[in-house]
Amino acid sequence: MNLHQFNYGLTGPQVSCEFPSACSEWSVSSDKFVGNSPDHSLHSRQLQWDNSSPLSNSLELHGSRETISVASHPRYSPLDTNNSLPEGIMRVRHTLEEIETVLMAPDTGEETPSSNTDLNKANDGRLTKRALSFEGRQESPTSSKFPTTCAGVHPEKRRRGMREDPQNNVRHLLIKCAEALSEDNINEFEMLVEEARSAVSISGDPVQRVGTYLIEGLVARHRSSGARICRALGCQEPGSNELLSYRRILYHICPYFKFGYMAANGAIAEALRNEDRIHIIDFQISQGTQWITLIQALAARPKGPPHVRITGIDDRTAGYDTRGEGLQFVGRMLSDMSEKFNIPLEFNGLPVNGPQVTREMLDIRPGEAVAVNFALQLHHTPDESVDVDNPRDGLLRMVKGLCPKVTTLVEHESNTNTAPFLPRFMETMDYYSGMFESIDVTLPRESKERINVEMHCLAKDMVNIIACEGKERVERHELLGKWRARLSMAGFKPYPLSSYVNSVIKKLLGYYSDNYTLVEKDGAILLGWKNRNLISASAWY
Repeated sequence: MNLHQFNYGLTGPQVSCEFPSACSEWSVSSDKFVGNSPDHSLHSRQLQWDNSSPLSNSLELHGSRETISVASHPRYSPLDTNNSLPEGIMRVRHTLEEIETVLMAPDTGEETPSSNTDLNKANDGRLTKRALSFEGRQESPTSSKFPTTCAGVHPEKRRRGMREDPQNNVRHLLIKCAEALSEDNINEFEMLVEEARSAVSISGDPVQRVGTYLIEGLVARHRSSGARICRALGCQEPGSNELLSYRRILYHICPYFKFGYMAANGAIAEALRNEDRIHIIDFQISQGTQWITLIQALAARPKGPPHVRITGIDDRTAGYDTRGEGLQFVGRMLSDMSEKFNIPLEFNGLPVNGPQVTREMLDIRPGEAVAVNFALQLHHTPDESVDVDNPRDGLLRMVKGLCPKVTTLVEHESNTNTAPFLPRFMETMDYYSGMFESIDVTLPRESKERINVEMHCLAKDMVNIIACEGKERVERHELLGKWRARLSMAGFKPYPLSSYVNSVIKKLLGYYSDNYTLVEKDGAILLGWKNRNLISASAWY
């Protein structure tokens, strides 16, 4: 077999494409979102868009009234060992690469290293809280600009309230906005929105930053323009490569994403440890870098590497639009891995949405052990509340029919699918406030990287949850208990995650911050910040 030949399902019949070697050196990373940002700087972006433009009803982030100059970002690639992430994040990354290699290592009959051994490696890598912050970082003061625009509220009294407990004050104000809208009290809603816009900031406290985007979601819902705004946001996004760079930063500074993938990879490595022919089906391949560590471990098997086939689905509804570049990138990357590590690899790219995938597209072959991966993708598939055909459960039943050795699921631990508007708003505010608060541990509030990550990777999701309904709302998160029920109804049984991997992840989280949490529940794990679970990871067979 020519190890540089990979099949691509492009527009119909599959064609064989040959890709040259992309690079000779590899940098291992467990995140899925890696790209090459443009070399040139972006022009300054004014958050308040011109109302006279065709996007007059689009996202008007004029509550903050801030202009952001976006610094030039260097090229990010898993093939580059000199990526220009912040120094502390790079230290964390390199340490985690060593840990992941140990966790994925093939069974050689030797004694498994203890957690303390791995943690000593982490300590040697200076994986400390100081390493996770910028040197000389200073806490930026909370924005104190709260001009009074609401009639009937005494300015001095309101300012005193802000000084006493600004975050609770902003949170209460946002809730009142949502309540007024839900009760169709439009005059009060518009008055409260103007006041709220004066209280939020893209560089303020977590709830102030979340509030910036929630307010625009509320306004879009009021104007029945949610879908149009989400489409406009898609058009306003930076280029594909630059957006992937922002996502890559997000997945390095939010360890619950990274460790969710690590837990899933650990389950796949365990389930396939004795297989000679392996077929991995990834329902959101993106840049495919989640698989680098696993493939390296498979290539190092004492009895020789297995034959590995990866089917990567480039689901555009999942919000990671690679605009035609992702599958080619994955093909080149796997071609390089095949040559460098002397492991037979095939890749089949499917540029289709998840529910459209059929068994025939996947080319299931006799004698292959199948592993299926759903990472932050399945919640985009409509369920029975949106489509009477229930594509979400239908997709799970189709996958069960493939008889996979293991199916992994990583999802947001949030309840926004069928929740009515007001509880959904409260849940969204709580969920993203926790996420934004955790980001403050690594990136300071004045950081342009943090602003861009939140704006381009998270804001659109919040607006979609708040402003859209029906098929236009694609962000439909469910809790682990509901996913458990869906998978059980489709015929799956729990495949417990590795307790050893879980224990190492839990201890590594502490090196980021003591506020990160890991809860083991019925063989799955819940990763979160303080008392708020943010990500669930589970495995099934």
